[in-house]
Formats: sequence, C-alpha cells, structure tokens
Amino acid sequence: MAEHLEFENDLWKAANRLRGSIESSQYKHIVLALMFLKYISDAFEERKAELTKRMDDSNDDLHEKDEEERNEILNDPDRYGGVFFVPEKARWSFLKSEVGKTELPTYVDNAMEIIENTNKKLLNNVLPKVFVRSRIPYEALGQLINTFTKIGFGTKEAKEKDTLGRVYEYFLKMFAMSEGKRGGEFYTPESIVKLLVEILEPYKGRVYDPCCGSGGMFVQNAKFIKAHEGKKEDISILGQENIDTTWRL
Repeated sequence: MAEHLEFENDLWKAANRLRGSIESSQYKHIVLALMFLKYISDAFEERKAELTKRMDDSNDDLHEKDEEERNEILNDPDRYGGVFFVPEKARWSFLKSEVGKTELPTYVDNAMEIIENTNKKLLNNVLPKVFVRSRIPYEALGQLINTFTKIGFGTKEAKEKDTLGRVYEYFLKMFAMSEGKRGGEFYTPESIVKLLVEILEPYKGRVYDPCCGSGGMFVQNAKFIKAHEGKKEDISILGQENIDTTWRL
C-alpha cells in the first residue's frame, strides 16, 4: 500500500473539501458513488476504443460497415459484455465537460439514474441519487470530478493493480474514522477482518457473513486465497446486510 499512500491522501484531501458543505455522514455516498461512476466509464471507454480499432482494422469484416452501422455497433449494449454500458449523458467525459456549471449536481444524479435504467438487472435501485438533495456546492463537486479525472479506475492496467479496490477500502476506513462509532455499521478494521480470515482458512467452500457491511470479509477472503496460490472459483460468498445504505455501498 505504501506506493499509493500519497495518491490516496490526495484523494482524501479532495473529499475533505466537502467539509462544512454537507453532513459528514453524506461524504461516503458522494465520493464512493463518483468513484464507481468513473470506474465504469473508464471500462466502457476502453472497450469502445477496442471496438473502434477493430472496425478500423482492414482485416476485419467490421471495417466495411458505413458510418451509421458503425455508430449502431458502438451504441449496442450487447457489444460490451463484461462491462457496464454507459450512455453518453452518463459518461465521465460528459460530466467533466459540465464542471463549473451550477447544474452539475443535477447532471450527476441524472447520470446515476441513466446507468441504473440501462443496467437494471445488476444496478436497479442501487446507485445514490443524492447530489441535488445533499445540496453539495457545484464548485466542490467539480473539484472532486477534476481530481478523479486524473486517475484511472476501470482500465485494464488499473484493474491489475486493483486501484479501485485499494482506494475504496482506504476511503471506507477514513469515512468510518470520521464518523466515529457510527462508522462501525459499515466498516470493520482491516486488521481484525484479516485475523478472522487467517483463523478460518477459507481455502474452499462457502463463506457466509451475516453482517457483511460493505464486504470487507469477502475482500480479505480473496486476498487470502491469492496469497496461498489458491483459486477464487473454489469458494462462493454469501452475505446479508440490514441497513439499506450500507447494502448500497
């Protein structure tokens, strides 16, 4: 984690610009939702670039398609297997272009709704539409968007480094600390979860967490298996969570 510490601290400073603007308990819903939006947009744009390259390749039959057919292919969700399809008004590039406008919180809420409606099977009623309701200043939101723009979350390179997972876990820890006792509802310190996993030795079978919070036990299970050169396919994870906002996280 040391190599990313400065990187993570910069992100935390960006999140802390919200201090005084909105309730501290709202931080996580704003910041983590934006992070997810950046993640799926990165992955989508990378896949779109791959499709475009295929169509530009003279050895590929897609090269013969006219402009209308090419656009139809690029806007076909079925062509994006393995990543979420992100419509134009929900893409990070669109939100970045709107930074500085008073309507920015509305655009972000709309982006969340658009993505849910486009990916209902997995994301229905999951993403928070709280940017207008929280009364976050559009300037502070724009600063966050500008900070996240510099970081790749959903590219193949970022996935290999688990950038999203590492920053997400870092933020959960920091948000839990800032909320004090209430933070225990969604975050258990990594050291405690790691100890529990080492005791349980979940090499295979089913892992069940009856109070799974934001999924820290599942993350540590995956890390344990990787450290012992096992196969993630040898376990299945199941959990339940009573608090709606924590389930969304």
